[in-house]
Amino acid sequence: MANMALKKNPMPEQEPLVRNKNFDEVALGYTAEAAIDEATRCLHCKNMPCVAGCPVNVRIPEFIAKVAEGDFDEAYKIITSTNSLPAICGRVCPQETQCEGKCVRGIKGEPVAVGRLERFVADYHMQHGHSDAAPEKPEPNGHRVAVIGSGPAGLTCAGDLARRGYDVTIFEAFHKPGGVLVYGIPEFRLPKDIVAQEIKKLEYFGVKVVTDAVVGRAVSIDELFEEGFEAVFIGTGAGLPQFLHIPGENMLGVYSANEYLTRINLMKAYLPEYDTPIKKAKRIAVVGGGNVAMDAARCAKRMGADEVYIVYRRSMNELPARLEEVHHAQEEEIIFKLLNNPVRILGDEKGHVCGLECVEMELGEPDESGRRRPVAKEGSNFVIDVDAVIIAIGTSPNPLIKSTTEGLDTNRKGCIVADENTMATSREGVFAGGDAVTGAATVILAMGAGKTAAQSIDEYIQNKSK
Repeated sequence: MANMALKKNPMPEQEPLVRNKNFDEVALGYTAEAAIDEATRCLHCKNMPCVAGCPVNVRIPEFIAKVAEGDFDEAYKIITSTNSLPAICGRVCPQETQCEGKCVRGIKGEPVAVGRLERFVADYHMQHGHSDAAPEKPEPNGHRVAVIGSGPAGLTCAGDLARRGYDVTIFEAFHKPGGVLVYGIPEFRLPKDIVAQEIKKLEYFGVKVVTDAVVGRAVSIDELFEEGFEAVFIGTGAGLPQFLHIPGENMLGVYSANEYLTRINLMKAYLPEYDTPIKKAKRIAVVGGGNVAMDAARCAKRMGADEVYIVYRRSMNELPARLEEVHHAQEEEIIFKLLNNPVRILGDEKGHVCGLECVEMELGEPDESGRRRPVAKEGSNFVIDVDAVIIAIGTSPNPLIKSTTEGLDTNRKGCIVADENTMATSREGVFAGGDAVTGAATVILAMGAGKTAAQSIDEYIQNKSK
């Protein structure tokens, strides 16, 4: 029986003023009853626009039909036939602009909660661990592939190749695999044990993970080929922070969002048993308006700051962060200082941050991105009293691999140039995808690139061996 309710089943959540003092997950997940009820809202359209909206083409109506029947194991098998990381995607994908953005139910009312259902199925599988839902291990095909970086692009590429019988080794620079999933996204949005469990599933298929391995320093791409790897996938992300280039940016108490989030998420600065150094500031300004800015601001609040400001030079309409992240930040008492642009960071006589000087902005004509260009109001400067500033205005790829790999083309932003249909680079046998190619983007787009690259690597090696 179709459920024609106009609204999604609500997601149970921790209370805002309780959760802004802890790092436990905000969204608590659907019950089986809520998931089945939500699944009956799907209309099972013939042309399946939701699938076209998914970068890894999850068979959405098929898995939802199984949820509606209460057959969660079969739903899990359907999802994982195209998506290696469902528990992660169910939590951090921007579904509103992808699958749910194309959902016909969204024309009148709210779309089907595809992301929440995907998360429910993945969590159900983790909690019940039914072995009959575990896919069979493939026969080894005798070919070796190296994957550099264990973020979403690398994990997806490795998983897809391992399922085809390849001997895959992932090289990860940090001491823990997961890339941006472990260093960038906070525990309250994506619990790290979930990332660890998803990686464990890849190890079940024989994927080997080598940590503390900086490719470009410990070993070069040329040396990987000499060691017998037949193809290399570069999924090193975009971990090089961008700065404002304003006076005072070298003051004590100025962080890049990358460093701040890495200290909290990967190095566990929020747990008293870890002695990770981090400034416990009371008034913090986060500069930027994307998801990373929201993550940094919400972490700062949980780390004990009394006041946390989001300083962004455009208005709420242009804010690039997901609506859900903005909504959660507002509920958690993050203060939005919109149409303001920092011009100088002020410090005391010891060089510690004591204020952020901003200028008020107004929106002018649209720029090449289609968003209205902010223009400074003459003489409108003012100072926000803060003792720390976190810069969250974007990142670019680390130049290490480019500088140690001859013949690897990059663009003016330092991103690796790759064919968007095959992910092949200018070097034979070397493929690349994710943020290392696009600059900072979403987890699911990186996964889509990893998936495309795995297909291309398979074709490349099979053609070569013929």
